[in-house]
Amino acid sequence: QVQLVESGGGLVQAGDSLRLSCAASGRTFSSYVMGWFRQAPGKRREFVATISNGGVNTLYADSVKGRFTISRDNAKNMLFLQMNSLKPEDTAVYYCASRSAYALATTSGDYVYWGQGIQVTVSS
Repeated sequence: QVQLVESGGGLVQAGDSLRLSCAASGRTFSSYVMGWFRQAPGKRREFVATISNGGVNTLYADSVKGRFTISRDNAKNMLFLQMNSLKPEDTAVYYCASRSAYALATTSGDYVYWGQGIQVTVSS
C-alpha cells in the first residue's frame, strides 16, 4: 500500500508560481507511474500531468502544457508539480496519485492510490 501526502498549496495571484510536493511512503515508489489531478468546485476531477516511473516520459493536459512541469525524485520518494503563470481557472484541489503499472495514464480510474488533496487558489 502507498500513502501519499500533498503539500505546497495556498493562495496566490494570477501570474504567480507555486510548487506542489507529494511525499510517498513505501520502498516501491520508483515502480509507480505518478500523476496529478485537480478538481474545481462543481466540476469533475480532471487530469493535469503524469510521469513515468523513471521520470523520463511525461504527459500534460492541454490546459497546463507549457506552464506546469511534473517531476520526481525517486531517491526521496517525492513527486512535484511546478506551476508557473497561474490563472484563476487553475483554482482547484490538487491530488497526487499512483498506479502500479508502467504505462502513463490520464484517467483517474487508472490510478489506485490517492492523496488527500491540497487547495490551490489563484486570485485575479
